[in-house]
Amino acid sequence: MLYIASLLTILIGIVHSLLGEKYILIRLFRQDNLPKLLGSDWFTKRVLRFAWHLTTIVWWGFAGILYLLALPSENIETDILWVIFGVFLFSAILAAVASRGQHISWLVFGSIATICCYVALIN
Repeated sequence: MLYIASLLTILIGIVHSLLGEKYILIRLFRQDNLPKLLGSDWFTKRVLRFAWHLTTIVWWGFAGILYLLALPSENIETDILWVIFGVFLFSAILAAVASRGQHISWLVFGSIATICCYVALIN
């Protein structure tokens, strides 16, 4: 059952990103009244797009955890930490690249990834 839940979580992430991009973000970005952060709406659009797709990344992380829980190993805690590490590392990279380092979430995401990596390695 958890394999099915994992697969459904992956699929909903794909649908969320594709349809959200096509039917929500693109239409929203055509508006000329978006807040101008840091002097233009470029940063606003990048943050909104990043936040939208970050949801999909987190759901895929949950899909990985569901998959691991379907067939637990002796080191399930460590395995789950590696999934969480991957989610936050990817989130940090995406945040840094999408905002060109201007949105400081990449620092927090990177710190979480580092902590999870450290704990997974010492377990």
